[in-house]
Amino acid sequence: MTQSRSMTRAISAGAALAISMLATPGALAQSPATQPAPGQWQYSATLYAWFTSLGGTTNLPTGSGGPPIDVDTADVVDALKMAFFATLSARKDRWGMFADWAYADLGGSKDNTRDLNIGHEPLPATATANLSLDLKASSLMLAGTYAVIDTPGNRMEVVFGTRMLKMKERLDYTLSGDLGPIQLPGRSGRAEASQTNWDAILGIGGKVRFGQGMRWFLPYYADIGTGESDRTWQAMVGLGYTFGWGDLVATYRHLEYEFKPGGAVQSLNLSGPTIGAVFRW
Repeated sequence: MTQSRSMTRAISAGAALAISMLATPGALAQSPATQPAPGQWQYSATLYAWFTSLGGTTNLPTGSGGPPIDVDTADVVDALKMAFFATLSARKDRWGMFADWAYADLGGSKDNTRDLNIGHEPLPATATANLSLDLKASSLMLAGTYAVIDTPGNRMEVVFGTRMLKMKERLDYTLSGDLGPIQLPGRSGRAEASQTNWDAILGIGGKVRFGQGMRWFLPYYADIGTGESDRTWQAMVGLGYTFGWGDLVATYRHLEYEFKPGGAVQSLNLSGPTIGAVFRW
């Protein structure tokens, strides 16, 4: 049975600005001055930066009957290579829908380290390793929304749909020194782990407006789901202000997964502040 270790790494994704809905229906709630006419479709998109931390647990089997290599990802991953977020969203009266896609590629390397396990044993004091780790993750959310409350100062929406998460990790390693009783197919190699999960999602979100002209607002969102995962949930809360062209919004967002036993990845979480601008047409 492959041993798991925790991974936690702060990753500044502020340079990764992209078009997204933040995967929340709350971005669809409009200011009183920009409400679409009854029966008319309206579309929106958000340009935002997410300063996120990455955590979770994972397994990296070596294959060929050899023992697995377990490495604390936080000790290796130190860079965001690329991130992309894109959403198509639409709203008509109380109904809405959106398709949100997010992709992130992270990686890093570490030389002359002992921050790994081989099987259930730590690397001997007489050995060191050079590690290079690549982590790719993508998420797709397809959902519909229905506004159960729709007033100028308060719009609350029920969300129903599905979310897919796909992850792939690749570890290249080179070991040197005396490994003692540890047996591996070779002193260098590659260990890989991947997992794809689809889950049904049910949630709620919206905006509460206040202040002069009700231009200030509190966006909020929460969902929970299950399916191929044991459980997944997401939550967001923040503060925004409406201008004539759209909104400026700052939030804190958390996304978490707990996977079923026996998979390559046991858990995953992403959390951190966001800042963005919502555009509508």
